[in-house]
Amino acid sequence: MQKPVSPPCSIVIVTHPAQPHAALEGAILMQELNRRGINAHNAPLNDETARQRVLAGEFDMMIALGGDGTMLRASHISAPAGIPIFGVNMGHFGFLTEISHDDIMDHLDPLLNGEYNLENRMMLRVEHWSNEECVGVWRVLNDVVVCRGSVVRPLRLKAWVDGFLLTRYVADGLIAATPTGSSAYALAAGGPILPPEMRNIVIVPVAPHLSLDRAIVLAEGARVSIGVQANSHDAVMSGDGQAPQPLSEGDTVRVQTDEYSARFVRFEDAGYFYRNITKYMEQNPSAGD
Repeated sequence: MQKPVSPPCSIVIVTHPAQPHAALEGAILMQELNRRGINAHNAPLNDETARQRVLAGEFDMMIALGGDGTMLRASHISAPAGIPIFGVNMGHFGFLTEISHDDIMDHLDPLLNGEYNLENRMMLRVEHWSNEECVGVWRVLNDVVVCRGSVVRPLRLKAWVDGFLLTRYVADGLIAATPTGSSAYALAAGGPILPPEMRNIVIVPVAPHLSLDRAIVLAEGARVSIGVQANSHDAVMSGDGQAPQPLSEGDTVRVQTDEYSARFVRFEDAGYFYRNITKYMEQNPSAGD
């Protein structure tokens, strides 16, 4: 972690478009920030005007009101702009967020005084190649998944690391995850938990059949390519749980460390990650009572 250079002066508040209570909370927070002399703007995550203003450098901090999904999508906007995210949990599972919405007002003074740390989190650049042409590029914080779609059949996939063939898989899918994503879908598929400050890609097979069934942590800076082989019907790819993109036989998904990093506002000491992961593993809030 590192100390910020200066307290924020201009803040954009982003909310999940499907959570009206988050939008209401954002409006209240915007009024309070304006009252304190901060230039604040409140908008849903899918507001294109707000997105362009962030990328144009009009804000020096983002407050994300929502859950982990909101944090993921907020990072896609904030990382290229180089501004930190302060995550406020409005949902059920807030592993990436910093505080609960009940604690917002108690944290405004230290936030506006710059009394926090910044935590840099590695992101991935994901490219979809088809017929030797790049047909799509995504930036993701958690992971990219190449998997079967609606047809219940395993895929035949190849994985290369830095241009060298690693192995072939017959599996439901293959995950390429960041350290942040190592505690998400990759963990559910049997992968290891990596601390957030690491900068390594981990690849994890999903339900492999007579194939390599272990996760592999790649060296820092390594690049991985996932190729769709013959007889792989209805293959798709998805980055950070976004809408799946169809893949055809011979297509390749190329994954590497992105030039931008997500920057999270943290008030706790560096040991918070291990405390939180233990708490969530022992009392999984998504499992209910």
